[in-house]
Amino acid sequence: MRRLPFLNGIRAFEAAARLGGFSPAAAELGVTAAAVSRLVRLLELRMGVTLFERSANRLALSPAGRQYSEGLGPILDRLADLTGQVAARGDTRTLTVGVGSTFAIRWLIPRLAAFRKVAPDIEVRLATGGFTVPYRDDWTCGISLGIGERPGFVARKLFDADLLPVCAPGFAPRPRTPAELVPKTLLRITQAPEDWPHWLEAAGVPRIRATGPMFDNYGLAIQAACDGLGVAVGIRPYVDDEIRAGRLVAPFPLTVPMGRSWYLYHPPGREREPAFAAFAQWLIATAAARNASGPDSRAPSRVRRTSRRAAGTRTRSSPHSRADREGRTGRDS
Repeated sequence: MRRLPFLNGIRAFEAAARLGGFSPAAAELGVTAAAVSRLVRLLELRMGVTLFERSANRLALSPAGRQYSEGLGPILDRLADLTGQVAARGDTRTLTVGVGSTFAIRWLIPRLAAFRKVAPDIEVRLATGGFTVPYRDDWTCGISLGIGERPGFVARKLFDADLLPVCAPGFAPRPRTPAELVPKTLLRITQAPEDWPHWLEAAGVPRIRATGPMFDNYGLAIQAACDGLGVAVGIRPYVDDEIRAGRLVAPFPLTVPMGRSWYLYHPPGREREPAFAAFAQWLIATAAARNASGPDSRAPSRVRRTSRRAAGTRTRSSPHSRADREGRTGRDS
């Protein structure tokens, strides 16, 4: 039979050691300071060691208490994580998806109503932040822009990411060719400084240097383009719905592959959970329908220029490693 320690005493001791006294521990635990002191004393008696050195106006950890406190922290953190995991699995009809804010706003959320029609009893919760933050235990899955390699996870490709300049229909002067792009009207993105050089190189105008306003992420830059502030280099599918609705136009037909794609990531075995299986099937089918039909008949044709020149540009446009480029884009993917 497993002999468990005095758990109430451990809880009181850990709080007192972490917070530096019985009174703050009592406030956290919702009991009196005297109750915390009594529980710690009982724990000391059962263990046969002194955990706190007590004086009239001072409470300090003993060497044994310091060792015990340092070891208890990770154990209790792991217990809390495990409890959260099991509790999350208890409600198998609720899914938590880790996804970047721009992808969520520009693509996923507008399509969730369609999923609700397919599975009205499944609740989808979005945890923004993208997949570059540590994968949280309460996430069912994650969606991010990458290369498909995530140790410990299953990666299922949704669609490719392509760069495409866009602007408002009434933006003036509307450039007729890439050579007519005005540097100060080219909206830049802090986390993706290589996008404009990559597209401009592929368009044959590498000498143009974007000097327009800077935005922290794609979502802000796309909104600025919708409002007529300039020309943004958007990512499909971020801009597809805006083009379809007529809020944006693509002045040129050239789309340039980023060399990355959107993937659905999940831990192995999750596909056996009925709610996740239904969501994954719907998501992959929705992405496949977009890939098969294209974003919209009014959108510019998809031109793939993957010559050595364009490919070389993708490599030279950023001095960072592939993983670093993925991380900077993934913060808002």
